[in-house]
Amino acid sequence: MSYLNTKERYGTLSIALHWLMVLLFIGVYAAIEFSDSFPKGSETRGLLKSLHFSFGMSILILVWLRLIARLIAPTPDIVPAIPAWQHMLSKLIHLVLYIFMIAMPFAGYIGRMLAGKVTYLFGIALPVFLDVNKDLAENIFDVHETIGNIGYFLIGLHVVAALFHHYFMRDNTLTRMLPKRA
Repeated sequence: MSYLNTKERYGTLSIALHWLMVLLFIGVYAAIEFSDSFPKGSETRGLLKSLHFSFGMSILILVWLRLIARLIAPTPDIVPAIPAWQHMLSKLIHLVLYIFMIAMPFAGYIGRMLAGKVTYLFGIALPVFLDVNKDLAENIFDVHETIGNIGYFLIGLHVVAALFHHYFMRDNTLTRMLPKRA
């Protein structure tokens, strides 16, 4: 299998980044959802929030690699070809997902700086370059949480579309992103 995408299927780089980011998204959402189950100030809650930040910042780093891979190699063709409106809708949803993967970690990072908190990437302190502004931090956290909730819908739509194409349209949309079987 090719390292980069071909016209027939995604390469190992795109496939590995996609599925690694799926795991990171599961980690981001699981960590923040489970953190509310523990009392404020508890060690477990702190650990889960720290994992939430680290997984989110990892997504921010990896999304740039995905964008570079997308720019230097072709997007594999869907066979049989889909209608033009589905192709345009697919492009729009992917664009929104990429904006989401960039904006959410930035918003979380900026919100934490404005709140006077240091953000860690798996134990490494990230630089703080903004002055504390707790009111603005609260507004950013509210937006971050709202968009995070919208993210459930976006991710669900992406999964449902892939499954719809696989089981009902019977095209190669999903199989292009699966590791090749021996």
